[in-house]
Amino acid sequence: MTSASNQDSTPRTLLDKLWERHVVVPESAHEPAVLAIDLHLVHEVTSPAAFSRLRQRGAKVRRPDRTIATLDHSTPTTPVAKSSHGEFVNVFPVIEDADAARQVDTLRHNCKEFGIRLLDFDSQQRGIVHVIGPELGLSQPGMTVVCGDSHTSTHGAFGSLAFGIGTTEVSHVLATQCLLQRKPKSYAADFSGQLSPGVSAKDLMLFFISQIGIDGATRHAIEYRGPAITAFGMEDRMTICNMSIEAGARAGMIAPDETTFAYVKGRPHAPSGAFWDSAVTNWKRLTSDPDVTFDRSAQFDASQIAPMITWGTNPAMAMPAGGRVPQPQDDSWRRALEYMGFTAGQRISDHHVDVVFLGSCTNGRLSDLQAAAQVIEGRRLANDVRMLVVPGSQEVKLQAESRGLDRIFKSAGAEWREPGCSMCIAMNGDRVQAGQLAVSTSNRNFEGRQGRGSRTLLASPITAAAAAVTGRVIDPRDLAVDGVASVAV
Repeated sequence: MTSASNQDSTPRTLLDKLWERHVVVPESAHEPAVLAIDLHLVHEVTSPAAFSRLRQRGAKVRRPDRTIATLDHSTPTTPVAKSSHGEFVNVFPVIEDADAARQVDTLRHNCKEFGIRLLDFDSQQRGIVHVIGPELGLSQPGMTVVCGDSHTSTHGAFGSLAFGIGTTEVSHVLATQCLLQRKPKSYAADFSGQLSPGVSAKDLMLFFISQIGIDGATRHAIEYRGPAITAFGMEDRMTICNMSIEAGARAGMIAPDETTFAYVKGRPHAPSGAFWDSAVTNWKRLTSDPDVTFDRSAQFDASQIAPMITWGTNPAMAMPAGGRVPQPQDDSWRRALEYMGFTAGQRISDHHVDVVFLGSCTNGRLSDLQAAAQVIEGRRLANDVRMLVVPGSQEVKLQAESRGLDRIFKSAGAEWREPGCSMCIAMNGDRVQAGQLAVSTSNRNFEGRQGRGSRTLLASPITAAAAAVTGRVIDPRDLAVDGVASVAV
């Protein structure tokens, strides 16, 4: 392990600093490091076997106070009952899929047996795991955060080291609050300039992934830097770090700053009083040193990025929303075109959109719904377009309803749903039918991701909203809003 004096004098990346703070046993040529874990998030899909292993070994959960569980993947999003005054009523939905119902019941039983707090259907704090962690102030700078879900990288937006783990690792963390892990390499992604109006964090990430590929950051932790990044609010930063895994990265992170501190302050699990002041002093040290060298680096001009749309079957197959489908580069591109039903050189706008999905841990937060509502307001969905709007959490839902966003969506003909992963994963009753073309604000467009035979185009909330009201993919800046041919984010 590096000595304290060397640590003080050697320039270090944000990754270095986070890693050094959490190493219990250093890595060797033959063994991974033992890494301490600050926060463990649990949901119903990847945890049943992990709890079974604890039971088989007679083990307990070492730190239930650092573990929190929620229901999100297998949960129906169909509307629940309301009182005569419109308040939320704690009604447990009927889960028609037997496997999904079993997963939910199993998590309830496991959390009760092992003393873990569960945000069940009767909790006003329930929601998608990567939405509620930040909302509740559980995700904080300087932490290590893990979950049995690949998009745990979301929490890196706070200047934490956050990554997904497998079921065996979930069991290990439950039992020990530690994890065997090899340190990833460092990758600096610098974005100069500023995004144009109508271009979002989701567009930036689809552009980035299209440039480096789905394996472009394999075995690396990406640190996003530059004026285009620091200009984002926290919800946009979460979108950026969420999509890191789609570039093959182990994690994504953004150094904490005043924007971060303002977001965390006052949340239920945030430090307060003198503890807050001490925490901020500590968090301000979590930046890469000015003269540090990264293992890899890349530079991009954010002002050159346009609204993006995917055309193929992985997130790197992306292009400007107003462009033409590219010529195939290899067999995988040819297979993707065949599956999607597209022809090289044509505009995707030639195809009718059947479904629009607004939601997920990538784009299911309040600012995402607000951006889409700005496009939708005063318009109707195009003929034969179905739109699902699924808030990322109960808090997002209530905030959106207090602002009248639900009325905007419902007046346009969209379905206003309960929180959950919904069409992102298609294991909860919300599916795109075979052959249908969906524009989705989620993070993956693999074959059948949103339902067997479904075809998915990934987009930002405003591009998705523009597709909902026109019935086709367009550059949202071409859709006049109040007479102005541009859409602000």
